[in-house]
Amino acid sequence: MFIIQNYTLAVIFTFVTMLCWGSWANTQKLTSKDWRFEAFYWDYVFGILLMSIIFAFTFGSIGEGGRSFLADIKQADNQSIRSAIFGGIVFNAANILLVAAITIAGMSVAFPVGIGLALVIGVVVNYIDNPVGDKSMLFGGVALIVLAILLNANAYRKMQSNQGNVSTKGLVLSVIAGILMGYFYKYVAASMFSDFNVPEAGKLSPYTAVFFFAIGVLLSNFPFNTLLMKRPFVGPPINYTDYFGGSFKNHLMGILGGMIWCKGMSFNIIASGKAGPAISYGLGQGATIVAAIWGIYIWKEFKNAPKGTSLILNMMLLCYIIGLGMIIAAR
Repeated sequence: MFIIQNYTLAVIFTFVTMLCWGSWANTQKLTSKDWRFEAFYWDYVFGILLMSIIFAFTFGSIGEGGRSFLADIKQADNQSIRSAIFGGIVFNAANILLVAAITIAGMSVAFPVGIGLALVIGVVVNYIDNPVGDKSMLFGGVALIVLAILLNANAYRKMQSNQGNVSTKGLVLSVIAGILMGYFYKYVAASMFSDFNVPEAGKLSPYTAVFFFAIGVLLSNFPFNTLLMKRPFVGPPINYTDYFGGSFKNHLMGILGGMIWCKGMSFNIIASGKAGPAISYGLGQGATIVAAIWGIYIWKEFKNAPKGTSLILNMMLLCYIIGLGMIIAAR
């Protein structure tokens, strides 16, 4: 399988993750306005599974290092498989709420609050499990990201107050999504052998781990998304006939969104072997900056915000950038 051998390349891979995780939500924005996110999300999940299979039979099956995908599945123990699948279940619960928050509050709110919180929790949890990197730099960067989250939430509340709308549903969903999102990665990391060059019996390679993670996402989507279709956060209930009535473009956007996200996940997991799970996950969740830029400057989600909001948003982005720089320097 393909293995990263130096830290610089690992950082490059996490930046690809950042771009993928921060940009996939544009595919939802590009679907028709009457295409509900619950229907979009089915195709998104199928896209995640498809890309995990592509990576498994390409990067996961070439080279002499590690262990190839099919051989890895044959020797995998149940505990490792369950851990990767459970990571997919936790992620899916978080991500459905995140997509709902994007629908309600926009990318420039859901990502900085939800994914920013996930970054903070994920870095702490993964550092406890695998303490790699300078503690002061790592948690100094995390502190700046917490400040960025608070600035973004304040900007959102100012905009809502200006519009006479004080609903906090989007913020609440973002916070719950962020808390759950902060924990999924540790279960995937726990399923893998720590040194990708030296396979451990029963443990999974990063490519096999992502594949079983995707299986967990798919299996959990039947109860999770079916429930949301019947009891949605916004709008009337929908059923499966609404999904099958979607246009080719709508289905394509959903699958593409899932493939983009899974490419980021695969690159991040591959990079974790050299960078360590805490740093790899933390840098990948810098997707917040990418998504915020899309939401603020491309989709104009704060165009009706009161005077002074742009300064708060710029401060938020600056805190994120400096915080991520400190996380990089921690190694």
